[in-house]
Amino acid sequence: MDLHTAVPQPVIIRSIEALTVRGRMLVRTMSEEGAVGVAMVNDRLAYLWPILRDVVVPVFAGRDARDLPSLIDKVYIERSAYKLAGLALWCPVAYVELSLLDMLGRLAQRSVSELLGDVVRREIPVYLSSTRRDTSAEEEVALLAARVAATGATAVKFKIGGRMSHNADAAPGRTERLVPLVRRVLGDDVTLYVDANGSYDAEHAIEVAALLEDHGVAFLEEPCPWQDYWATQRVADALALPVAGGEQDSSLWTFDWMIRDRVVDIVQPDMMYNGGLLRNLWVAERAAAAGMPIMPHSPKAGAEAAAVLHFCALAPNLGPYQEWSVKEVDPPSWYTPSFAIREGKVAVSEGPGLGITYDPEIWREAEAFF
Repeated sequence: MDLHTAVPQPVIIRSIEALTVRGRMLVRTMSEEGAVGVAMVNDRLAYLWPILRDVVVPVFAGRDARDLPSLIDKVYIERSAYKLAGLALWCPVAYVELSLLDMLGRLAQRSVSELLGDVVRREIPVYLSSTRRDTSAEEEVALLAARVAATGATAVKFKIGGRMSHNADAAPGRTERLVPLVRRVLGDDVTLYVDANGSYDAEHAIEVAALLEDHGVAFLEEPCPWQDYWATQRVADALALPVAGGEQDSSLWTFDWMIRDRVVDIVQPDMMYNGGLLRNLWVAERAAAAGMPIMPHSPKAGAEAAAVLHFCALAPNLGPYQEWSVKEVDPPSWYTPSFAIREGKVAVSEGPGLGITYDPEIWREAEAFF
C-alpha cells in the first residue's frame, strides 16, 4: 500500500463532520480541494462524538490524508489519548479512517480494497447472524429458517446463554431446546455457529460445549467474559470445537498475544472497535502467519458493512463465512448499491472508495453533532 503513489498530489484535510441522516450515523471528510469521503458508522457515535471532536479530529485536520497510517499511530500518543484506549478511542479513529479511505479511493478511482492491496475475492459468503435472546427456541428457529430460505445462505449464528450472565440462560432451558431444534429444522447442510457473549465460566462453557459438539456446531464465540482471557484459553485448550473471540478487543498488543498463545482459535476483530481497516488488516496478517482464520465481528448489513466487505476482499485467511445481519433490510432509497444477499453471498462494491453513492439530497436534512 502506497497512498502517495496512488494519489500523487497532497490531500489536505479541511473538515471532518459527524452527521445523522435518516436515523443513521455518517462521518464526512472534505479536502482543501473539495474531495469528499463518507463512511456510515456505528451508532456509538451518538455518545462518542466529543472524543471524535476533541481528541481525534485535531490530529487529522490540516494534515495530508495520504499519511493515514502514521496519523492513526499519532492519535494514540497526542493529548495522552492512550489513556482512553479501547472502544471509546478507536471507534472515532475508525470513523475518520474509513471516510478518508473513501476519499482517497475516489481520488485514485479505485475501490478501497484495490487501493490497499491485492483483491482475492469479490463475493463474500455470509452467515446470518441473529442478535436476539428475547425469542423462544421456536421463534428463533422460525426466523432463521425463513431467512435461510429467502437468501440461500448456508450458515447461521444464534445466541446461547444469557449474556454476561454468570452461567444463567436467557430463559430456563432455552439453549438446550434451541441447539437441537436449529439443527433439526435447518438440516445437516447448514453450518451452525453460536455466540455466548461471555455467559459462562470456563467449567460451564466446557459442559455446554458437549451439547454443541453433539449437534455439529462449528464454533463457540466468546464463551467467557471477554476480558477473562485465561478462562477463554482454558475453554479453547479443552475443546476440539473451535473457540472464536476478539470482537471487544482494540489493543494490537493483546491481539498479538491472543494469536501467539492461542487464546482463541478464530480471531474476530470489529471494524469500528479496533480502529478501522488498517488495524484489522494488521491483525489478519498476524493471524495468517500463525495459520489462524479471521472472521470479523459485524452483525450489520448495508452501507455500514461496506468496509468489512472490502476487508474480506483482501484477507487471504478469511474464514468460510462472514457475519451479516439476519434482519431483512429494506433496499435503501438514498444510497446504492443495496448489498442484497444472493445465493448466500454479498458482492463487494466495486465503485471507487467504499463504493457507495449517496443521494445528494440527503445532505439537506443532515444534522450535525458539532
